[in-house]
Amino acid sequence: MSEVSEDAVTVEPAEDLLAVSPRTAYFWGRVAGDGEVSEDSITVRTNDERAADALAAIAGLDRTEDDHRVAARESAHNASIVRFEDEFEVQVFGSVGDRASAALGLPLDGQPGGYRFDTVEEYRPQLVRGLLEACGTVCFRESSGSVGVSFVHDDDALLTTIQSLLAASEPTVPTEDLSETSAGGYWFGLADAAGGSGAVDGRERADVAGFAEWVYDGSDRSGLFSAERRQKLRRSVERATDRGVGELSQ
Repeated sequence: MSEVSEDAVTVEPAEDLLAVSPRTAYFWGRVAGDGEVSEDSITVRTNDERAADALAAIAGLDRTEDDHRVAARESAHNASIVRFEDEFEVQVFGSVGDRASAALGLPLDGQPGGYRFDTVEEYRPQLVRGLLEACGTVCFRESSGSVGVSFVHDDDALLTTIQSLLAASEPTVPTEDLSETSAGGYWFGLADAAGGSGAVDGRERADVAGFAEWVYDGSDRSGLFSAERRQKLRRSVERATDRGVGELSQ
């Protein structure tokens, strides 16, 4: 079966952003990974216009040209590297921010968060997908022909929560230990899969191909994804596993 057009699916608004559904799991993953919550608003950012449209649709909003700008972003791992990229910002006004902080443990007005995602763990792939697209990085390692996937954030409590989500996923996704970045934040990667999945030297390695299929399963039908991030992960896995281009979409 060929891949569905990225524009073919219309994302319907959530009746309540705190009601449990695949859409809200994805939405709150994006907010937690690259957003802010205050008593009277929620802000979430993305560098992918398609994802911005999906997030706005979930919140029942119409995007405007004012939502878009070109932003300078420091590298997640090295503050001396700055890149310029599109940034789309979706804002939701009202008391939902206060409610979200209470229900999900998201940081409110910059205060420490507790990150309680139990209520949306029924839709773990969509939640992790939102987190991956918001604060994850994907790279293809030419030297080893392998795929690197990592999560980077200023809040180590969020990253510890993501590690727990991955450890309890099906299939389980082993991760490396948390480390500090040179930019002052924290990061961890999926356990190095340079030699494939399975235990090597007593250390379990992540099946990155299996992770890619799991985290984007059903995304064509739901429309809940960043086109840029999904393509980068899929293409990297296809290169690392000698699969045909587009095979992960079939």
